[in-house]
Amino acid sequence: MVKRVNEPTYQINPGVHRRFDQRNTVFMRRFWDREAGFHGVEYRDLAAGRISANEAGYSRVEFARLLASWTVHDCFRGAFSWERLGQADPSMMQFGRHEADPGVMTEEVKRTARQFGASLVGICRVNERFVYSHDRSGDPVEIPAGCTYAIVMAIAMDKDGVATSPQYPSATATGIGYSKMAFAIACMAEFLRNLRYKALPMGNDTALSIPLAIDAGLGQLGRNGLLITPEYGACVRLCKVFTDLPLVADRPIDFGLTDFCRTCDKCSQACKAGAISTDPEPSFDVACRSNNLGIKRWAVNADRCYEFWAENTAACSNCISACPFSKIT
Repeated sequence: MVKRVNEPTYQINPGVHRRFDQRNTVFMRRFWDREAGFHGVEYRDLAAGRISANEAGYSRVEFARLLASWTVHDCFRGAFSWERLGQADPSMMQFGRHEADPGVMTEEVKRTARQFGASLVGICRVNERFVYSHDRSGDPVEIPAGCTYAIVMAIAMDKDGVATSPQYPSATATGIGYSKMAFAIACMAEFLRNLRYKALPMGNDTALSIPLAIDAGLGQLGRNGLLITPEYGACVRLCKVFTDLPLVADRPIDFGLTDFCRTCDKCSQACKAGAISTDPEPSFDVACRSNNLGIKRWAVNADRCYEFWAENTAACSNCISACPFSKIT
Protein backbone atom coordinates (compact mmCIF):
# COMPACT_ATOMS: atom_id res chain seq x y z
CA MET A 1 0.00 0.00 0.00
CA VAL A 2 1.39 3.39 -1.01
CA LYS A 3 1.28 6.09 1.65
CA ARG A 4 2.52 9.67 1.72
CA VAL A 5 5.10 10.39 4.41
CA ASN A 6 6.59 13.57 5.79
CA GLU A 7 10.24 12.61 5.38
CA PRO A 8 12.09 10.81 2.54
CA THR A 9 12.70 7.11 3.09
CA TYR A 10 16.48 7.32 2.63
CA GLN A 11 18.94 7.89 5.47
CA ILE A 12 21.94 10.24 5.22
CA ASN A 13 24.80 10.80 7.64
CA PRO A 14 25.35 14.56 7.23
CA GLY A 15 28.71 14.36 8.97
CA VAL A 16 30.10 12.18 6.17
CA HIS A 17 27.95 12.92 3.15
CA ARG A 18 29.22 15.48 0.65
CA ARG A 19 28.00 16.69 -2.73
CA PHE A 20 29.09 14.14 -5.31
CA ASP A 21 31.62 15.00 -8.00
CA GLN A 22 30.31 13.89 -11.41
CA ARG A 23 33.86 12.99 -12.41
CA ASN A 24 33.59 10.07 -9.97
CA THR A 25 30.77 8.39 -11.85
CA VAL A 26 31.92 5.18 -13.49
CA PHE A 27 31.33 6.65 -16.96
CA MET A 28 33.77 9.49 -16.29
CA ARG A 29 36.34 7.48 -14.34
CA ARG A 30 37.13 5.47 -17.45
CA PHE A 31 38.83 8.61 -18.78
CA TRP A 32 41.08 9.42 -15.81
CA ASP A 33 41.12 6.64 -13.17
CA ARG A 34 44.17 4.60 -14.12
CA GLU A 35 43.58 2.27 -11.18
CA ALA A 36 40.23 1.18 -12.58
CA GLY A 37 40.19 -2.05 -14.55
CA PHE A 38 38.04 -0.33 -17.17
CA HIS A 39 40.34 2.68 -17.68
CA GLY A 40 40.23 3.71 -21.33
CA VAL A 41 37.47 1.22 -22.15
CA GLU A 42 34.38 2.28 -24.09
CA TYR A 43 31.86 -0.46 -23.47
CA ARG A 44 30.85 -0.81 -27.13
CA ASP A 45 34.42 -1.17 -28.40
CA LEU A 46 34.23 -4.94 -28.93
CA ALA A 47 30.80 -4.97 -30.61
CA ALA A 48 32.19 -6.24 -33.94
CA GLY A 49 33.51 -9.37 -32.29
CA ARG A 50 30.27 -9.95 -30.43
CA ILE A 51 28.23 -9.54 -33.59
CA SER A 52 30.47 -11.91 -35.57
CA ALA A 53 29.71 -14.67 -33.05
CA ASN A 54 26.13 -14.82 -34.45
CA GLU A 55 24.46 -14.99 -31.04
CA ALA A 56 20.74 -14.40 -30.79
CA GLY A 57 20.00 -10.81 -29.81
CA TYR A 58 23.42 -9.53 -30.92
CA SER A 59 23.00 -9.00 -34.66
CA ARG A 60 24.36 -6.17 -36.78
CA VAL A 61 20.80 -4.98 -37.37
CA GLU A 62 20.06 -4.94 -33.64
CA PHE A 63 23.26 -2.98 -32.99
CA ALA A 64 22.34 -0.43 -35.66
CA ARG A 65 18.93 -0.04 -34.03
CA LEU A 66 20.55 0.34 -30.60
CA LEU A 67 22.81 3.17 -31.76
CA ALA A 68 19.91 4.87 -33.55
CA SER A 69 17.81 4.86 -30.37
CA TRP A 70 20.15 7.41 -28.77
CA THR A 71 19.87 9.91 -31.64
CA VAL A 72 17.71 12.55 -29.97
CA HIS A 73 19.59 12.36 -26.68
CA ASP A 74 23.05 12.48 -28.24
CA CYS A 75 22.46 14.91 -31.12
CA PHE A 76 19.91 17.33 -29.69
CA ARG A 77 22.25 18.98 -27.22
CA GLY A 78 19.91 21.93 -26.93
CA ALA A 79 17.72 19.73 -24.76
CA PHE A 80 20.15 20.36 -21.91
CA SER A 81 20.57 24.10 -22.46
CA TRP A 82 19.87 26.48 -19.61
CA GLU A 83 19.02 29.19 -22.13
CA ARG A 84 16.12 29.58 -24.54
CA LEU A 85 16.53 27.62 -27.74
CA GLY A 86 16.64 30.11 -30.59
CA GLN A 87 14.65 33.32 -30.65
CA ALA A 88 11.44 33.68 -28.68
CA ASP A 89 8.31 33.76 -30.78
CA PRO A 90 7.44 37.44 -31.47
CA SER A 91 3.96 36.89 -30.07
CA MET A 92 5.54 36.46 -26.61
CA MET A 93 6.44 40.15 -26.52
CA GLN A 94 2.88 41.04 -25.55
CA PHE A 95 3.15 39.04 -22.32
CA GLY A 96 4.96 39.60 -19.05
CA ARG A 97 5.63 36.97 -16.41
CA HIS A 98 2.63 34.73 -15.80
CA GLU A 99 1.45 35.07 -12.22
CA ALA A 100 -0.80 32.33 -10.85
CA ASP A 101 -1.55 30.37 -7.71
CA PRO A 102 1.26 27.79 -7.08
CA GLY A 103 -1.29 25.01 -6.67
CA VAL A 104 -2.89 25.80 -10.00
CA MET A 105 0.48 25.99 -11.75
CA THR A 106 1.58 22.71 -10.16
CA GLU A 107 -1.35 20.97 -11.81
CA GLU A 108 -0.63 22.72 -15.11
CA VAL A 109 3.03 21.66 -14.96
CA LYS A 110 2.09 18.05 -14.27
CA ARG A 111 -0.46 18.04 -17.07
CA THR A 112 2.17 19.49 -19.41
CA ALA A 113 4.77 16.90 -18.37
CA ARG A 114 2.39 14.07 -19.16
CA GLN A 115 1.55 15.60 -22.53
CA PHE A 116 5.27 15.76 -23.31
CA GLY A 117 5.73 12.07 -22.55
CA ALA A 118 6.29 11.73 -18.82
CA SER A 119 4.80 8.54 -17.39
CA LEU A 120 5.15 9.94 -13.86
CA VAL A 121 5.82 13.45 -12.60
CA GLY A 122 6.41 14.89 -9.15
CA ILE A 123 7.57 18.16 -7.63
CA CYS A 124 10.13 18.72 -4.89
CA ARG A 125 12.25 21.52 -3.52
CA VAL A 126 15.84 21.39 -4.74
CA ASN A 127 18.04 19.89 -2.04
CA GLU A 128 21.51 21.27 -2.66
CA ARG A 129 23.19 18.15 -1.28
CA PHE A 130 22.01 16.30 -4.41
CA VAL A 131 23.52 18.81 -6.83
CA TYR A 132 26.91 17.68 -8.18
CA SER A 133 29.85 19.55 -6.69
CA HIS A 134 31.61 19.56 -10.09
CA ASP A 135 30.51 18.64 -13.59
CA ARG A 136 32.22 16.17 -15.92
CA SER A 137 34.67 18.89 -17.02
CA GLY A 138 35.68 19.66 -13.44
CA ASP A 139 33.86 22.98 -13.25
CA PRO A 140 31.96 23.76 -10.02
CA VAL A 141 28.20 23.37 -10.39
CA GLU A 142 26.23 26.41 -9.31
CA ILE A 143 22.45 26.59 -9.55
CA PRO A 144 21.14 30.08 -10.42
CA ALA A 145 19.44 31.91 -7.57
CA GLY A 146 15.73 31.31 -7.28
CA CYS A 147 15.64 27.90 -9.00
CA THR A 148 14.35 26.17 -5.91
CA TYR A 149 11.86 23.70 -7.40
CA ALA A 150 12.54 20.50 -9.34
CA ILE A 151 10.04 19.01 -11.76
CA VAL A 152 11.03 15.33 -11.80
CA MET A 153 9.77 13.10 -14.60
CA ALA A 154 9.94 9.36 -15.08
CA ILE A 155 9.82 7.91 -18.59
CA ALA A 156 8.60 4.31 -18.72
CA MET A 157 10.68 1.99 -20.89
CA ASP A 158 9.48 -0.71 -23.27
CA LYS A 159 9.02 -3.81 -21.11
CA ASP A 160 9.27 -6.23 -24.04
CA GLY A 161 12.65 -4.77 -24.94
CA VAL A 162 13.93 -4.77 -21.35
CA ALA A 163 12.82 -8.39 -20.98
CA THR A 164 15.52 -9.44 -23.48
CA SER A 165 18.35 -8.14 -21.26
CA PRO A 166 21.29 -8.28 -21.60
CA GLN A 167 20.79 -8.52 -25.37
CA TYR A 168 20.84 -5.51 -27.68
CA PRO A 169 17.04 -4.95 -27.79
CA SER A 170 17.15 -4.17 -24.08
CA ALA A 171 19.84 -1.53 -24.62
CA THR A 172 17.67 -0.12 -27.42
CA ALA A 173 14.85 0.33 -24.90
CA THR A 174 17.30 2.25 -22.73
CA GLY A 175 18.39 4.50 -25.59
CA ILE A 176 14.79 5.25 -26.53
CA GLY A 177 14.12 6.16 -22.90
CA TYR A 178 17.00 8.64 -22.93
CA SER A 179 15.88 10.17 -26.22
CA LYS A 180 12.36 10.59 -24.85
CA MET A 181 13.89 12.24 -21.77
CA ALA A 182 15.65 14.79 -23.94
CA PHE A 183 12.38 15.62 -25.72
CA ALA A 184 10.43 15.92 -22.46
CA ILE A 185 12.87 18.21 -20.64
CA ALA A 186 13.45 20.43 -23.69
CA CYS A 187 9.73 20.98 -24.17
CA MET A 188 9.11 21.50 -20.45
CA ALA A 189 11.92 24.05 -20.29
CA GLU A 190 10.51 26.03 -23.22
CA PHE A 191 7.03 25.92 -21.65
CA LEU A 192 8.41 27.49 -18.47
CA ARG A 193 10.41 30.08 -20.42
CA ASN A 194 7.28 31.03 -22.36
CA LEU A 195 5.76 31.92 -19.00
CA ARG A 196 8.89 34.02 -18.32
CA TYR A 197 10.47 31.74 -15.73
CA LYS A 198 13.92 30.17 -15.56
CA ALA A 199 14.30 26.54 -16.59
CA LEU A 200 17.32 24.26 -16.18
CA PRO A 201 16.67 20.94 -17.99
CA MET A 202 18.73 17.93 -16.94
CA GLY A 203 19.19 14.27 -17.72
CA ASN A 204 21.93 12.57 -15.69
CA ASP A 205 23.88 15.82 -15.50
CA THR A 206 23.96 18.61 -12.86
CA ALA A 207 22.20 16.72 -10.06
CA LEU A 208 21.43 13.19 -8.86
CA SER A 209 18.08 12.07 -10.23
CA ILE A 210 17.18 9.27 -7.82
CA PRO A 211 17.12 11.20 -4.51
CA LEU A 212 15.25 14.04 -6.20
CA ALA A 213 12.71 11.54 -7.53
CA ILE A 214 12.33 10.13 -4.01
CA ASP A 215 11.79 13.63 -2.64
CA ALA A 216 9.20 14.23 -5.37
CA GLY A 217 7.20 11.19 -4.34
CA LEU A 218 7.87 8.97 -7.34
CA GLY A 219 9.32 5.96 -5.56
CA GLN A 220 11.94 4.50 -3.23
CA LEU A 221 15.52 3.28 -3.52
CA GLY A 222 15.82 -0.45 -4.19
CA ARG A 223 18.48 -3.06 -3.51
CA ASN A 224 19.56 -2.67 -7.15
CA GLY A 225 20.50 0.97 -6.55
CA LEU A 226 17.67 2.22 -8.75
CA LEU A 227 14.44 4.09 -8.15
CA ILE A 228 11.57 1.64 -7.78
CA THR A 229 8.14 3.06 -8.53
CA PRO A 230 4.85 1.40 -7.57
CA GLU A 231 3.58 1.75 -11.15
CA TYR A 232 6.56 0.68 -13.26
CA GLY A 233 9.07 -0.77 -10.83
CA ALA A 234 12.61 0.03 -11.95
CA CYS A 235 11.61 0.16 -15.63
CA VAL A 236 11.90 3.95 -15.93
CA ARG A 237 14.42 6.63 -16.87
CA LEU A 238 14.59 9.85 -14.89
CA CYS A 239 14.99 13.48 -15.88
CA LYS A 240 14.25 16.81 -14.25
CA VAL A 241 13.91 20.55 -14.76
CA PHE A 242 14.84 23.09 -12.10
CA THR A 243 12.80 26.31 -12.12
CA ASP A 244 11.99 29.48 -10.21
CA LEU A 245 8.27 29.07 -10.93
CA PRO A 246 6.55 28.81 -7.50
CA LEU A 247 5.07 25.32 -7.16
CA VAL A 248 3.70 23.00 -4.47
CA ALA A 249 6.05 20.18 -3.51
CA ASP A 250 4.78 16.60 -3.30
CA ARG A 251 5.39 14.47 -0.24
CA PRO A 252 7.59 11.36 -0.46
CA ILE A 253 5.98 7.93 -0.54
CA ASP A 254 6.55 4.68 1.32
CA PHE A 255 5.19 1.42 -0.03
CA GLY A 256 7.31 -0.88 2.11
CA LEU A 257 10.07 -1.34 -0.45
CA THR A 258 13.00 -1.50 1.97
CA ASP A 259 11.37 -4.32 3.92
CA PHE A 260 10.55 -6.06 0.64
CA CYS A 261 14.15 -5.79 -0.58
CA ARG A 262 15.43 -7.29 2.66
CA THR A 263 13.94 -10.64 1.73
CA CYS A 264 13.99 -10.37 -2.07
CA ASP A 265 17.31 -10.81 -3.83
CA LYS A 266 16.08 -11.46 -7.37
CA CYS A 267 18.06 -8.51 -8.74
CA SER A 268 21.30 -9.70 -7.17
CA GLN A 269 20.71 -13.23 -8.47
CA ALA A 270 20.07 -11.87 -11.97
CA CYS A 271 23.18 -9.67 -11.98
CA LYS A 272 25.82 -11.42 -14.11
CA ALA A 273 28.48 -9.05 -12.77
CA GLY A 274 27.89 -9.83 -9.10
CA ALA A 275 27.58 -6.09 -8.58
CA ILE A 276 24.48 -6.06 -6.35
CA SER A 277 24.80 -6.67 -2.63
CA THR A 278 23.36 -9.82 -1.09
CA ASP A 279 23.64 -8.46 2.45
CA PRO A 280 20.46 -8.87 4.48
CA GLU A 281 20.50 -5.24 5.64
CA PRO A 282 21.38 -1.91 4.02
CA SER A 283 24.36 -0.09 5.50
CA PHE A 284 26.60 2.94 5.10
CA ASP A 285 29.30 0.78 3.48
CA VAL A 286 30.47 1.59 -0.06
CA ALA A 287 31.38 -0.89 -2.80
CA CYS A 288 33.55 1.27 -5.07
CA ARG A 289 34.77 4.79 -5.71
CA SER A 290 31.60 5.63 -7.62
CA ASN A 291 29.50 5.30 -4.45
CA ASN A 292 29.03 8.46 -2.41
CA LEU A 293 29.72 8.31 1.31
CA GLY A 294 27.16 8.83 4.03
CA ILE A 295 24.14 7.11 2.44
CA LYS A 296 22.46 4.06 3.96
CA ARG A 297 21.62 1.61 1.17
CA TRP A 298 22.71 -1.56 -0.54
CA ALA A 299 25.72 -0.16 -2.39
CA VAL A 300 26.13 -1.32 -5.98
CA ASN A 301 29.61 -2.06 -7.30
CA ALA A 302 29.50 0.14 -10.40
CA ASP A 303 32.99 -1.01 -11.44
CA ARG A 304 31.81 -4.60 -11.88
CA CYS A 305 28.65 -3.41 -13.61
CA TYR A 306 30.57 -1.38 -16.18
CA GLU A 307 33.06 -4.18 -16.77
CA PHE A 308 30.17 -6.50 -17.64
CA TRP A 309 28.77 -3.86 -20.00
CA ALA A 310 32.12 -3.87 -21.79
CA GLU A 311 32.03 -7.66 -22.06
CA ASN A 312 28.42 -7.54 -23.22
CA THR A 313 29.13 -4.58 -25.56
CA ALA A 314 25.86 -2.99 -24.46
CA ALA A 315 24.06 -1.72 -21.37
CA CYS A 316 22.51 -4.40 -19.19
CA SER A 317 19.05 -4.23 -17.57
CA ASN A 318 18.94 -7.59 -15.80
CA CYS A 319 18.32 -5.97 -12.42
CA ILE A 320 15.44 -3.97 -13.90
CA SER A 321 13.74 -6.93 -15.56
CA ALA A 322 14.20 -9.14 -12.47
CA CYS A 323 12.59 -6.69 -10.04
CA PRO A 324 9.10 -7.97 -9.16
CA PHE A 325 7.75 -4.41 -9.21
CA SER A 326 8.75 -4.08 -12.87
CA LYS A 327 6.27 -6.88 -13.68
CA ILE A 328 8.41 -8.17 -16.57
CA THR A 329 9.55 -11.67 -15.58
